[in-house]
Amino acid sequence: MSVIVYTENWDGKFKKLSFELVSYATKVAEMMGTTVTAVSIGNVEPSELNKLGVYGASKVIKVENTALNVLDNQAYTRVIAQVAASEGAKVIVLSNNATGKALAPRLSVRLKAALGSALIKLPVSVSPFTVVKKVFSGKAFATLILKTDVKILTLAQNSFEVVETGGSAAVESFAAEVGEVKTVVKDVQKQTGKILLNDAEIVVSGGRGMKSPDNWGPIEELAALLGAATACSRPVSDEGWRSHEEHTGQTGKIIAPNLYIAAGISGAIQHMAGISSSKCIVAINTDPDAPVFENADYGIVGDAMKVLPAFIEAVKDAKNK
Repeated sequence: MSVIVYTENWDGKFKKLSFELVSYATKVAEMMGTTVTAVSIGNVEPSELNKLGVYGASKVIKVENTALNVLDNQAYTRVIAQVAASEGAKVIVLSNNATGKALAPRLSVRLKAALGSALIKLPVSVSPFTVVKKVFSGKAFATLILKTDVKILTLAQNSFEVVETGGSAAVESFAAEVGEVKTVVKDVQKQTGKILLNDAEIVVSGGRGMKSPDNWGPIEELAALLGAATACSRPVSDEGWRSHEEHTGQTGKIIAPNLYIAAGISGAIQHMAGISSSKCIVAINTDPDAPVFENADYGIVGDAMKVLPAFIEAVKDAKNK
């Protein structure tokens, strides 16, 4: 009856996202009076697998098969379902990232399990099993009761604190029936030298208020000082000022950093839907009535081209102290 958590790895390494999921699953398991079993698919070193025990997993099930070196949604779904059945799992936890969004619905159908997606905190209750998520682009909350025997939960990124329990986990191998793998990867191109948006703790983003693609220097300088990723609004990427890889919003990348700095961004509802889960939002805009200020924790009314240089100097001064 353990809680199963799928821990995604990147080139054999776990990121904060995986530890956040295990921490969350551990608390859910405590509420249910059971334990956490982490599932790792792919070639991951024992020392890396042992890290999952530090965050609360009592067991780690590793599935290694060369056919699974490529993420195939159907194959991964079959594997996770088999592990869940062998463990008698009543709850399966995944991230609400691209991988989780692909796997969770498939698992839901395969296991005839209710799905609570993009959850933002622990269940309100486990009897009945009641969960909470944001709706209407983050402007309201919905409470859902999951009535099936098995439940699938996806956790919104950066919604739960990473907590070390100091424990350890027993690592076991699992021989899964992988079945046919249909996905074929013909080419892999990886971005290097930049902090990826989905991994960033801090994001510095610019909008049309930056006036020109030639004015992006302060955005990049501030990001470099803060160890942040750079981003932009949709109009900026549509104009070709910045790459579509940096586009955040409902039609771009949905992120949840600890700090989001929006310079020259008006705050259209589509943009705010993609960044509303940020822990702290700082907005810079010349228009005091800009919608972004309604969602910002801190607001600066002013020209971003004048505010950002002062911001940069303040950060430099703070670092030199």
